[in-house]
Amino acid sequence: MKRSLREQIEEFYLPRQLVEAILEVGEIPRESEEVEVGVGFIDIADYTFLSKFLTPKENQEVLNGLYTAFNGVLRKHGGYLNKIEGDSLMFHFGGLIDPVVRKTGNPEEIRLYMAKELFFTCVEMQRVSLRFNSADDRFLEDYHSEIDRQALSRAFAIMQRLRSDDAVANPLSAMFQIRIRVGANLGEVTIGNFGPDGARQWDVIGMPVINAKRMESTAPVGGLRISRDYYEILNSHGFLEEYRDRFCREARALGSRYATITWEELFAVRQVRLWEKGGAAYETCSIQVNPALPEQMAEQVLALLAHGRFGAKRILSILKYYRGNRHVIEAIEEALVHRGVILRRSEAYEIMYPQRFAELREKSGNEEDRLEAELCQELSLFDLFTLLGRYQDAINHRDDPDDDDLPFASYDRHVALARENLLRRYEEQKAAIAQRAYFHNVVFPLVFASIFSAILEHQSDQEDLELLSG
Repeated sequence: MKRSLREQIEEFYLPRQLVEAILEVGEIPRESEEVEVGVGFIDIADYTFLSKFLTPKENQEVLNGLYTAFNGVLRKHGGYLNKIEGDSLMFHFGGLIDPVVRKTGNPEEIRLYMAKELFFTCVEMQRVSLRFNSADDRFLEDYHSEIDRQALSRAFAIMQRLRSDDAVANPLSAMFQIRIRVGANLGEVTIGNFGPDGARQWDVIGMPVINAKRMESTAPVGGLRISRDYYEILNSHGFLEEYRDRFCREARALGSRYATITWEELFAVRQVRLWEKGGAAYETCSIQVNPALPEQMAEQVLALLAHGRFGAKRILSILKYYRGNRHVIEAIEEALVHRGVILRRSEAYEIMYPQRFAELREKSGNEEDRLEAELCQELSLFDLFTLLGRYQDAINHRDDPDDDDLPFASYDRHVALARENLLRRYEEQKAAIAQRAYFHNVVFPLVFASIFSAILEHQSDQEDLELLSG
């Protein structure tokens, strides 16, 4: 009886893939090894906000259903679910625990296998998240275990209730959405046993793991970010070309604006800085995953439009987040204008370019309506955000002082030199500091205050029409 319970506990809690790998090897691996692995991280975006609309039990069941879906993808591709921490998880390919790696002797073949499977696993994780949100019963056919199907069914029931329950007086009653960030990297790590006796874990550590986590933390919501080195590996072997062809075919089939997406928009290679890490810079590639994203975000904005000030604030958050995505912003602008929202340009343009605005006003004969019409014809909402971005880039450039090379003669002399240098730099940068403060406290907020006011104006007009018709 005692032995039976122990076996049940081990089967319930121990990762089956790890147990099977050790059984195949024939002994517990006592020594760690340094090998190349592919590491991925997933985090649920804005889950703190979403969880407010769920009971603790519902939170647990939604997360269990979602992680069941993700684990199904890992089993399909051969990846290993390393750990789950709240609303995020880590997985990897490679090392002793990977059956493909154990049976493959060629290092280059192993590397390409991990690179490809990790990438398409990350992509499929995002696609599965979309299918999970639809709570489609056909999704259950992919899961052969009755336990898995039950976990998914319980999560689906909660999501369907949130979308259909008229008693829930918030926008999520119609559009509760789980959306994730995914980050990935490839590199050499230490893999083996970590932790004290009685609490050991099979884990991987090293800078590639840390960088993979940083890729996830800066990844676009609904998208994927990978390191530049990993991007180059995928690109040099044609995996990205294969992905692009498939993505564009799907976008065309869906009638999505993403059908015309460029390579640079699909694979945005750029440097990311983490200021909380001392301004550390990382060369990365941000990858779009959802071929229907522009249309879906436009639909979400229209749904929010019917929910007063709360909905208006959420729309603003979406516009701020996607302001660099031409396709999404164009879809949202078209939807808002079609619905009757009047988006002005004058206030935003004047605050960003006062001298240029004064010249345009003079040319228009100081006719405000004419000037507004000209600006709207000249500038789309995305164009306006592009100008805002250029403004921000121009004033955010900064050189951090570096006093490490100051000669040391004595404490007093060294402090005096440091003080002198800092005061000189401050005087030189005083104007730039004021410009940054002006942008972040006036320009940026006013651009979005104009949009917010336009949405509130539309909502007020709709309420007046409803009162008149009633």
